[in-house]
Amino acid sequence: MTKSTKQWYASWFNTPYYHILYKDRDYSEAQQFMDNLTNYLNIPEGGKILDLACGKGRHSIYLNKLGFNVTGVDLSEESIKHAQQFENDTLKFDVHDMSKPYPDTFDAVFNLFTSFGYFDDEACNLKTIQSIKAELNAFGFGVIDFMNTNYVIDHLVSEDVKSVEGIDFRQRRSVVDNYIIKDISFEADGEQYEFQERVKAFTLKDFEDLFEKAGVYLLDVFGDYKLRKYDSQTSERLIMIFK
Repeated sequence: MTKSTKQWYASWFNTPYYHILYKDRDYSEAQQFMDNLTNYLNIPEGGKILDLACGKGRHSIYLNKLGFNVTGVDLSEESIKHAQQFENDTLKFDVHDMSKPYPDTFDAVFNLFTSFGYFDDEACNLKTIQSIKAELNAFGFGVIDFMNTNYVIDHLVSEDVKSVEGIDFRQRRSVVDNYIIKDISFEADGEQYEFQERVKAFTLKDFEDLFEKAGVYLLDVFGDYKLRKYDSQTSERLIMIFK
């Protein structure tokens, strides 16, 4: 199977193999992050949260269990179809392009787990920040949880093989033209597959420039899911709070 002509994220995220490869993500860590974040932001009980690029909805579902009114949106129709089985009166899922404003306003808009910097058209990065601004109510906060690119590049493993559910995923990583690239190849169900993940290597300064252009204000920066201080070299995450 050759690489799809669609944007990489539209094709790769829609496959079952993406979810197999990343099935061992730490759910308890993700839940702790949501606890810490909602407490820090002091989102009112029953407050409205938009989960941008929600995937299969794991963060959205947990946020809803905490008592929030949550809307999860994602470009992947397959992921949203899966997530919709969990819908209730205060939890809904929708197929949506995050570079365009969602037609509602919220107490918080979360963009989690490095779900930014995918676009082939770089103008969409600014449009996404502008859309988040439009989605916030007068008291709302935007949150982008991104990788700390300095740390990732310093610790980049050029090649490895990860075996999950009998599939050997060969992963090659590189930095090309300020993008962090992971090429993934594997054989499954008698076919050979190749996919690529490609994320812009945004630094804090890059985000500050985008925020300035979008007319939003950076309030706080954290370096991990326990909301500890950000260090440009040693922090694993770049978590930005803005409005």
